[in-house]
Amino acid sequence: MQQPLRARVRNGRLVLDEPTDLPEGEEVELVPADTDDMDAEERAALHESLAVSLDQMKKGQLIDGDEVLARLRARR
Repeated sequence: MQQPLRARVRNGRLVLDEPTDLPEGEEVELVPADTDDMDAEERAALHESLAVSLDQMKKGQLIDGDEVLARLRARR
């Protein structure tokens, strides 16, 4: 699978920031990177959760990812 392509809008046109090996005339679907389905309340909750997690990280209170997965699997 090909890596995502980055482009910028210049004079109303999308211009790739890097070369691509796509064949001439290839059609691609472009989706704005900042598009999501979160409303303002959901986004605020996400930001609060990220702030709490960052604070926990700074205090050394995080749990190893493998341990989290093991705990989740044990719940089944």
